[in-house]
Amino acid sequence: MSEHFDNNEAICAVSTPAGVGALAVIRVTGRESITITNRFFVPLKGVTLSETKSHSARFGTFVKDGEIVDEVVVTIFKAPHSFTGEDTVEISCHGSNYVQQRIINLLVEAGVRLAQPGEFSKRAFLNGRMDLAQAEAVADLIASETYAAHKVALNQMRGGFSKELSRMRSSLLELVSLMELELDFSEEDVVFADRKKLQKMVKECSEHIYGLTESFKLGNVVKNGVPVAIVGATNTGKSTLLNAILGEERAIVSELHGTTRDYIEDTVNLGGIMFRFTDTAGIRKTSEEIEILGIGKTYEKIHSASVVILMLDAQRPDNFDDGILQLKKAIDKGDQQVIIILNKTDAVESQAILLSQIKKLSKKMQINFRGILPLSAKEGIGLDKLKSLIIETQNDKSFTSSSTLVTNTRHYQSLLYANNALERVSTGLEESIPTDLLAQDIREALFHIGEIVGEVSTEEVLGNIFSKFCIGK
Repeated sequence: MSEHFDNNEAICAVSTPAGVGALAVIRVTGRESITITNRFFVPLKGVTLSETKSHSARFGTFVKDGEIVDEVVVTIFKAPHSFTGEDTVEISCHGSNYVQQRIINLLVEAGVRLAQPGEFSKRAFLNGRMDLAQAEAVADLIASETYAAHKVALNQMRGGFSKELSRMRSSLLELVSLMELELDFSEEDVVFADRKKLQKMVKECSEHIYGLTESFKLGNVVKNGVPVAIVGATNTGKSTLLNAILGEERAIVSELHGTTRDYIEDTVNLGGIMFRFTDTAGIRKTSEEIEILGIGKTYEKIHSASVVILMLDAQRPDNFDDGILQLKKAIDKGDQQVIIILNKTDAVESQAILLSQIKKLSKKMQINFRGILPLSAKEGIGLDKLKSLIIETQNDKSFTSSSTLVTNTRHYQSLLYANNALERVSTGLEESIPTDLLAQDIREALFHIGEIVGEVSTEEVLGNIFSKFCIGK
């Protein structure tokens, strides 16, 4: 979106997904959008579109030179009471690709420009209908695939996050105003701002921002899925398990050791929570360069996973020690959840003995595991219990909380910068740093918070953000 367009000219796009469906919606917004659409619309009865009240729908035909293109329902939204803040028309037509393109072509011939990706949302932002954080939440809402992701995006789109930032900005503006007032009367040696009060206000803002940055980990999980790494030695059944969980043949399964050379990743919704499963290369000693690289990726995925599933082969109990030891070296003892799977139990008789052996080894090596489960990934035995246990690992997470979660990397980065500036202010107040330097740091914090909602922005930043939206939104 680097082109310089007239931000008021009429634009149009198909707003429904590509493909054939029963109906499609074509959206037109901007200067003369109603007038231009009215050239082709013949109402079944009643007044023209130009005379139609806002938020009203009319049934009729879309006509060109006496030829009926389609029967349509046209809904009118008059400025400023529309998504974009401009006059907007939504044409609901039949879903035929031919019909959609014919209507679009006629609008373009009449002077309407094809919309760029995200241009409708960009206009809503530029016209003050929403701030930048809310506009980005629109894209998140469209992309949401779970209840949790939908709720977080909806809260942000309605301005929950923006209101929190607005309150912080007000407090910081009060701070910097008091400091700059002192600078104006510096010759009189007047102190308008009590340093203890300032320190308290800075601390409260800093703690609030810190809480938001800490929520990013959970917010990222809600948006992109809880990362789950399936790890273990070669040929323990990791790829078979991934296929069983996904319900499709996503990974190649073979009895040959080292079949999986690189990680394979896919998502699945379990209990209303999105999980991102990764089938990793089997861990073993090897001289093959490609397989060594794959094993390196395995350790990376273990480090970044919230849940680690260690698969052990019931037919190879001699490998239990090494498998658990490799896991111990790789996992983060902090908040990672570990599930140990004894696979291929349908092929052995001493299941209870093997499970007891694994439990003793795990305790000996001081691995805190969520559970140890017998399984047959090939036959699907124990799969439901595993899924339930995976869901349970997230029971202490506030996926359904109404509190604000930061889900956007851009927002997270800006909050980190803002908090760094406030930490300098806090230190400066303790060390009696000159007021003008403290005020500068507060202004920097205000700048970074303003970046999130778009109070401080550039055309390049806006272009980058809205270019990732779908066309028609």
